[in-house]
Amino acid sequence: MNKKPVYPDSAPLPAGPYTHAIIAGGFVFVSGQTPEKPGTDEIVDGGIKEHTRQVMENIKSILASANCTMDDIVKVDAHLADMKDFSGFNEIYGEYLTKPYPARITVQSVLPEGALLELSITAKCKE
Repeated sequence: MNKKPVYPDSAPLPAGPYTHAIIAGGFVFVSGQTPEKPGTDEIVDGGIKEHTRQVMENIKSILASANCTMDDIVKVDAHLADMKDFSGFNEIYGEYLTKPYPARITVQSVLPEGALLELSITAKCKE
């Protein structure tokens, strides 16, 4: 199987030895995204809504570099630093997606560098 890396200039810098996304078998696997400003490793200011918006914008940018859209997302793994932020997260998350919504799991996790959430996604893009 061939794997093609995706390294968009408009995404935050990777914080370790990983790729923003990998295209393989017609799917795009996007690594966990935290609310970092594009081209930096700096977390945006604000609460869960601002963090969610930045993460979704980062994912949107990565998918665009792989010739995909948010409508191509089929699976989301959501990690919240605190489940009390679930409602605010859902509010902004829902602004970026349309029905049928992707499958999703949401769990509480210990996250790096003050991030309030981290999302990884899988998309099935048009070939």
